[in-house]
Amino acid sequence: MKNLKYILPIAIALFTACSNNQKMEDPKQQNELVFPQGKKITNDNFTGTAYLQMLMDADSLNSISVGNVTFEPGARSKWHTHPAGQILLVTDGVGYYQEKGQPKKILRKGDAIKCPPDVPHWHGASADTAFVQLAITGREKGETVWLEAVTDEEYHK
Repeated sequence: MKNLKYILPIAIALFTACSNNQKMEDPKQQNELVFPQGKKITNDNFTGTAYLQMLMDADSLNSISVGNVTFEPGARSKWHTHPAGQILLVTDGVGYYQEKGQPKKILRKGDAIKCPPDVPHWHGASADTAFVQLAITGREKGETVWLEAVTDEEYHK
């Protein structure tokens, strides 16, 4: 997490500079997105359709990864944890974030969320609007731990 204090100000500056006055009508309109949509995620860690474009991989110099994740309406991650935590920066759309035992939060362009280490949570698009986020993830303490799927009841609550 020590590296987050260096990468976060850079990410926020980049986010602010790139997101001004850019509106996403359709997640497939690449020319209007801040970062490329990336490739469709084909593993079973998501419900619905989501895309990932890795912008920065963790390495021996910096244990932080940065990915641009695009969720189509209704798409969401499974419950999961990050041993070193995660920061989400919303670049477009409307989405949800929920920690286990807490109410679901509605996220909109310009919002930032800090996911504490080892706290089960999920995130994804609202039922009728696509959602785009930058996921800044600490990797120094291990990889994401994937848990159970978010039920329709949990999602719609």
